[in-house]
Amino acid sequence: MPTLYLMAAIYGAIIPGSAVPDTAEKTRSILLVSGSIHYDLVLPLDDMTLERFAPLAAKGIWLDHPSAEWLVVGWGAQHFYTQTRASTDLGLYALWRGVVGDSSVLRFDIAGALPDDLDARRLALTDREYATLLDEVWGSLTTGADGLPIGTDVDGFNQTDGFFAAKGRFNILRTCNVWIGDKLRAAGLRFGIWTPMPLSVSLSFDLYQAE
Repeated sequence: MPTLYLMAAIYGAIIPGSAVPDTAEKTRSILLVSGSIHYDLVLPLDDMTLERFAPLAAKGIWLDHPSAEWLVVGWGAQHFYTQTRASTDLGLYALWRGVVGDSSVLRFDIAGALPDDLDARRLALTDREYATLLDEVWGSLTTGADGLPIGTDVDGFNQTDGFFAAKGRFNILRTCNVWIGDKLRAAGLRFGIWTPMPLSVSLSFDLYQAE
């Protein structure tokens, strides 16, 4: 079974989803940053990002921090993601919930200047593609009657991040890395049709988005 899953994860990364090319100049740039468990989207805190995610400031995400340059975004299973900061924290219950299914959360954090040796992949987008990506990420949040994201009752990993309720359920077929691929394709980028593993994201990027 693990072998079949791995093979499917590779094929899913190789087969591109449909995309409508945008011929406008690619003026925006984002990063895919690989962690010990999954990939994060890392978005520049530019004018478009600050405007789209301004409501997060009311929920404790310090977007206007004087040293903030990037917004880090990750989606995942509520129990697995909030309780597993690193692979060494992985427990059987969290793993089981990740396999059979769990509600989902989005984690937001800010970052300053990034180290030169960061394991990151850079993607170039047009303004339209970037605006769509921002809308897609925001659309993954569950919001309240006030239009603000709904926070969770778990602590973040540090002093600047936070977890928020998200739409959709996490399971072994719809992982955090699948979410990454879904958002990139929805923005119009050419990317693998199913990317459940970090390997899938890396392979699909190298095939279709490497500059």
